[in-house]
Amino acid sequence: MIDLIWRNKTGRPTKFYRLDIVPGLFGDWSLVREWGTIGEEALTRVDWFQTEEEAKDARFAVHMEKAMAGYE
Repeated sequence: MIDLIWRNKTGRPTKFYRLDIVPGLFGDWSLVREWGTIGEEALTRVDWFQTEEEAKDARFAVHMEKAMAGYE
């Protein structure tokens, strides 16, 4: 699981993004994303992949995208 936090100009954490890889029942894998504002209900998205490696590659791509957007 990867947890990313975005901080506002005062340095306080205000947003979060969580990435988790989960195995499916039939040998497939999913990348589960949760994001939102801290203290509020999160949004969730699930993307399915044939292999764990594909899911890990997708997680890495999202992680880098969020890091470039200012998440730590």
